[in-house]
Amino acid sequence: MRIKTFMATLLTTVAFGGMAAAQDLRIGLNEDPDFLDPAQSRTFVSSLVYESLCNRLFNTNTDMEIIPELATEWDWSDDGLTLVLQLREGVVHHDGTPFNADSARRVLERNMTLPQSSRRSELTSIEGVEATGEHELTITLNAPDVTLLAQLAHHAGRMYSPDAAEPAAERFGQAPVCTGPYQFAERVEGDRIVLTKFADHWEADEYQYDRVIYQPIPDTTVRLANVRSGDLDIIERTAPSDVPQIQGDGSLQLFEIANIGYQGITINVGNGSRAEGPLGSDARVRQALSLAIDREALNQVVFEGQYVPGNQWAAPGTTWYDERDPLPARDVDRARELLAEAGVDTPLRIEMQVGNSPVAMQQAQVVQAMAAEAGFDISLRATEFATLLSENAAGNFDMSQQGWSGRIDPDANIHPFVSCEGGNNDQKYCNEEVDALLAQARAEPDPEARKALYDQTREILAEDLPIIYLYHIKYFFTMRQGIEGFEPYADGIIRLRGVSG
Repeated sequence: MRIKTFMATLLTTVAFGGMAAAQDLRIGLNEDPDFLDPAQSRTFVSSLVYESLCNRLFNTNTDMEIIPELATEWDWSDDGLTLVLQLREGVVHHDGTPFNADSARRVLERNMTLPQSSRRSELTSIEGVEATGEHELTITLNAPDVTLLAQLAHHAGRMYSPDAAEPAAERFGQAPVCTGPYQFAERVEGDRIVLTKFADHWEADEYQYDRVIYQPIPDTTVRLANVRSGDLDIIERTAPSDVPQIQGDGSLQLFEIANIGYQGITINVGNGSRAEGPLGSDARVRQALSLAIDREALNQVVFEGQYVPGNQWAAPGTTWYDERDPLPARDVDRARELLAEAGVDTPLRIEMQVGNSPVAMQQAQVVQAMAAEAGFDISLRATEFATLLSENAAGNFDMSQQGWSGRIDPDANIHPFVSCEGGNNDQKYCNEEVDALLAQARAEPDPEARKALYDQTREILAEDLPIIYLYHIKYFFTMRQGIEGFEPYADGIIRLRGVSG
């Protein structure tokens, strides 16, 4: 298997200012990002690139608490319908245009109106945005929304140059212009994304590397070999099966942290003709598929027991998990009964889209074998992950193996995927009762009352099963010895502030 070196000789000899060679940090990604436009992005790996490229209005600390970034202060009105932000002064975009309240207004309005935007469903509570001062932004809501700060602490709050984005429209991601400590230099799809240090960043002294180079390498074995050989400095999402050998390698460091998202199978229940078969049209068939899967065995066989089996978007033992619906045992007999009740002739032939990494394929093959015992004949279609998402959006799938990296507010872990107009609702699931409960939860400030609403939502989703939840991962980061200042975060995003070596 060939180890990618990504022009190593060239990168180590390029000089900055005619003096010392560039200090590069090379990060291996599990897949290639889809877009580099915060309005359109849907892949987790885009977040890793954005963290160096595009500052947010808010960020999060290691406890996943919201902290200031480009918004330094905020204040809610008593009725919860007005949010006033004080924005950081002295910030410029990479094209030299100023970041201020008016530019932030234009970014938010683009996120809310761009036809291709994945942020629209995250910002539906916003009635209007107004620059009420040079660095004061006032957001007016159509209903109270306790989720809004968390939305602005992710892609919806990533700030970029509206002067560059507006004329580029949906092509902005080809040459993004943002506000972060590094600016876009080049992208060769499937090979590399190169960012260079932005000298005029407001915290430039906290970032030690001249360039950050992201390389998508889906094969976990190849990624690990690259960091061992010195061709990469950091790799994200190390395979659990590689953890023991990394722990015994004195040349490497390993960091781990539990993730706040989930992994599962999205089923096409309403997106075009592919939804019209038994799987998409009859919930009993989806329930049978779920019962055919042994989640504990899947975790042991594929993930060395390192992950957490699950059946909800929240992980067992966490705040939002509904203990009334514990992890189900595998029940092949009941699965067969449900298929018979649905009048399905077996074997039922269906196709599952899968990412093209070895781990994703192994997981899919285990599911395939388990489901076969209940009467399912699953064929696998492996594809690059951005293509998988594109196929899903087009309705060209029966079911798709994928997951979600997670957000700090529960709304963002469920609303975009199952609300009728959700930005990530590729399966086109729509239930008016679910929408009403989710809308009520967005406006509910009391955590216990809010959880009760999500529990009611879960009861409906457990019957309808537009998504079959399977497990919750841990993030494993591997890096060479000598890198200092790195801290893992539960959102899986690599933050380079203060990292050196």
